[in-house]
Amino acid sequence: MTSLSEKPAWKERAVERSLRSAKLRAEERVQRFLDAAQAIITEKGTTDFTVQEVVDRSRQSLRSFYLQFDGKHELLLALFEDAVSRIAEQLRAAADGPTDPLDKLQVAVELLFELCRPDPAAQRPLFTDFAPQLLVTHPGQVKVAHSPMLNLFTELMELAQQAKQLHADASPRRMAAMVMQTVMFTAQSSAVTEDETHNAISAAEVWNFCAHGFARG
Repeated sequence: MTSLSEKPAWKERAVERSLRSAKLRAEERVQRFLDAAQAIITEKGTTDFTVQEVVDRSRQSLRSFYLQFDGKHELLLALFEDAVSRIAEQLRAAADGPTDPLDKLQVAVELLFELCRPDPAAQRPLFTDFAPQLLVTHPGQVKVAHSPMLNLFTELMELAQQAKQLHADASPRRMAAMVMQTVMFTAQSSAVTEDETHNAISAAEVWNFCAHGFARG
C-alpha cells in the first residue's frame, strides 16, 4: 500500500521531465550570454564591455542575465574557466602521443609555455587582463579554474613516478603545481624580461629547467 507521503510514479516522472527541460533552457541561455560576451571580447580585443552590451548581443533580457550570473565578474570567470578547460584538453591530447612518461610531460610543458606566451597577433584579454587581476583579488577562483590543468599534470607526474622517473620523495601533485606555475609565469613574463627576440626564453629551456627539478639524473 502506497503511503500518503509518497508521490505517484507518473508525478515523479513529470517533475523529472520538467526539471530536465528547465535545466536545458537555462544552459542554452547561459551559452548565449557566453557566446555574446566572447564575440564582444574578440571584436574589441578587451574585457572592457558592459553587461547591457552582452544582453543586447544575446537578444535576451537583463533579468535573465542576472538569473544566471551575479554580474560581469562571474561572466568573465565562466569564460576564463571554459578557456582553461579547453587548454587542458589540448594539452591532454598532445600528451597522449608519446609513450614515455617524461616525454609526455615534456610535450605538455612546452605546449603550455607556447600557449601562455604573449602574442601581439592574438589578443587574449581573458589571460592578459582578467587573469592577473583575478589572481590578486580572487586567488581561490584562479585555483578552481586551473584545476583541470593541475589534474592533468598530476596524472602525468604520477605516470612518471610509477616509471621511477621522479625523485623518491617527490609528491606528484606538488610537483605538478610548481611546474605549472613556473611555466605559466615564465611564459607570461618573458616579453618583459627578454632582450628583444634574440635572447627570448624558449620552451625547450623551460622544460630543461623544470625537468632537473623533478627528474632523476
